[in-house]
Amino acid sequence: MDSKVKLGISFAIIIAVILSSNHNFNWSLLLGQDNSTTSSTGQSANAKADSLKIGYFPNLNHAQAIIGLNNGDFKKIISNDKNLGNISLKEFVFTAGPSAIEALYAGQIDVAYVGPNPAINGYVVSGGEGLRIISGASSGGASFIVRNDSGIETVNDLGGKKFASPQLGNTQDVALRKYLIDNGFNTVENGGNVTVLPIANADILTVFLKKEIDGAWVPEPWATRLVQEAGGKVFLDEKSLWPDGKFVTGNIIVRTDYLENNPEIVKKLLEAHVDETLKLNNNTAEAAKEFNTQLKKLTGQEISENVLDKAYGNLELTYDPLKLTLFKSANDAYDLGFIEKGKDRPNLSGIYNTTLLNEVLAEKGLQSIDDTGAISNTANSTSSGEAIADIVA
Repeated sequence: MDSKVKLGISFAIIIAVILSSNHNFNWSLLLGQDNSTTSSTGQSANAKADSLKIGYFPNLNHAQAIIGLNNGDFKKIISNDKNLGNISLKEFVFTAGPSAIEALYAGQIDVAYVGPNPAINGYVVSGGEGLRIISGASSGGASFIVRNDSGIETVNDLGGKKFASPQLGNTQDVALRKYLIDNGFNTVENGGNVTVLPIANADILTVFLKKEIDGAWVPEPWATRLVQEAGGKVFLDEKSLWPDGKFVTGNIIVRTDYLENNPEIVKKLLEAHVDETLKLNNNTAEAAKEFNTQLKKLTGQEISENVLDKAYGNLELTYDPLKLTLFKSANDAYDLGFIEKGKDRPNLSGIYNTTLLNEVLAEKGLQSIDDTGAISNTANSTSSGEAIADIVA
């Protein structure tokens, strides 16, 4: 079957699933919030692009995009490269991974900063043809926070409790459910006595304050906010579960046809991303302030300085995709029934294309990304229940 036909069928399936499960689906999420100053133009799949449409979230782990796109750093490298023909940058802000994937497959965006699970699901639903991960964006920055008065001191105290995660099947939700199983607990729907509720991050803060939940597994800055504003304590920093404390929480993905037709533009994006990553890591205090400045421009809100300083220090901005940690997360999501339920374990061997990233790194005299990623012993040092080789074989 032609790859474009397959992709079209896959996208139709995504929409059908969404509509059948959510009668209040907001179609504006499909298009995101367009922050570009020029309107989107139609373009055939095989034509060279005259624009680069970038999706991202107003999240701390997408700091490179939030800062670099809004302070002009990306434009200097991409739009001002005359060899590319004056490429225009167009920004789209999303609030959830699935809506970014839908927009990618609809051609509304070309690339996106997203978490690992949306990237995995998007790849699988397209039969491995729709997207590629071309770079990492962030590592770490997720914790299991419990109320100080919840009575939870050790893992033995988790039974009978009620916890929250940001979204059913998202990266933190999978981590929480896997942690519970590894420690001998099951959720109520699986015959256990632990409740896990999918609740938006902002609402988690509210129900935490009302003592309607005992804890939550959340990304930054929400983890820090639960501690500083809602009487929480860190029960577990997810870093402690990973070798070297590194695990992927953000990637850059690209639509496969755009990558194939416009490698020069994608390479320039990666150059801008690597430069921004290095710049922000070299001065974290200034980077945190700049993040708040650009976040306020985007959303009209900012994060308190105390929260931001702590939250920013709990994650790492990186261009390393930390490949094996994504495979581990995919393994866990499959075991929990969130990926290809009832089918064979999916093959993710083609999800990465780091050729252009390595070209950029080589030109800058930086270490390249190898085929296995930065963590070489993940398969032997995790408790995924299945060998990572199973998911990439």
